[in-house]
Amino acid sequence: MHLPEKVTICEVGPRDGLQNERVKVPTAGKIRLIEALAEAGIRRMEATSFVSPKWVPNLADAEEVLAGVKRREAVTYAALVPNLKGLERALAAKVDEIVIFMSASESHNQRNINKSIAQALETYGEVGARAKAAGLRLKAALSTCFGCPYEGDVDPGVVVRIAEALVAMGADEVGISDTTGMANPRQVYALVSRVAERIPFEKLSLHFHDTRGAGLANVLAGLQAGVSVYDGSVGGLGGCPYAKGATGNVATEDLVHMLHEMGIETGVDLPKLIECAKLAQDLVGRPLEARVSKVGPVNHKGAGAAC
Repeated sequence: MHLPEKVTICEVGPRDGLQNERVKVPTAGKIRLIEALAEAGIRRMEATSFVSPKWVPNLADAEEVLAGVKRREAVTYAALVPNLKGLERALAAKVDEIVIFMSASESHNQRNINKSIAQALETYGEVGARAKAAGLRLKAALSTCFGCPYEGDVDPGVVVRIAEALVAMGADEVGISDTTGMANPRQVYALVSRVAERIPFEKLSLHFHDTRGAGLANVLAGLQAGVSVYDGSVGGLGGCPYAKGATGNVATEDLVHMLHEMGIETGVDLPKLIECAKLAQDLVGRPLEARVSKVGPVNHKGAGAAC
């Protein structure tokens, strides 16, 4: 089994995880979570979003969050932006990375950002050029790559075409995303292999939701295919407001635990990360579905636990 020696984790909980929560997490709580994740060794994270508060009210305090965080030099703080107006807000907040987002299906793209695929590429061409001119890293998150809640199966050729266009406009990374948890490991391996024929592996990352319990299995398929950058959401927070039934992302602590058990380095302190998951649970006021934060990591020395 060919696997990478090291994997980079991008934490999306403060943004993707909180955007769809019913409870409004206070600004101070978001800041506390972001700082705790950095303390746990997370070196890349989506801290917030500069989407209109009308559409994502839970992240209306984007400026306040970024202004309040005690930033670490080794950490890349990213923010999602939908257009030039969002980019201007992000630049003023001094983010390190811009994340643009679109879908591989026309229906989801229209519902999520109210644009066709062609219109989205045109808009992001302008956003990307401005972001690169400002010296920022540019990530493009491509949703519904493994299936659309409105259209069903998505043509892999469309995913490849859009991914190529995003790289051509300057994207340093394209995140191939399973927005509704429709993917299976064989499909992941096949699609990643096909995309990698046109885009270098170092420009690819994977983003899985655990809607149907296949999240970690899909990560393994991605590892075998050659991808070494993965999104995770602390506690398994997350969901998509424009994809009915989409539940949380792969939990970061479950992902890190699996990788460490496989001998793959992440640079993340798992016990501290588990404490972050407990903090996230307190902030949203409900039990979270992640497993490792509930039962703890594997004890290789044994503790005489009954079966």
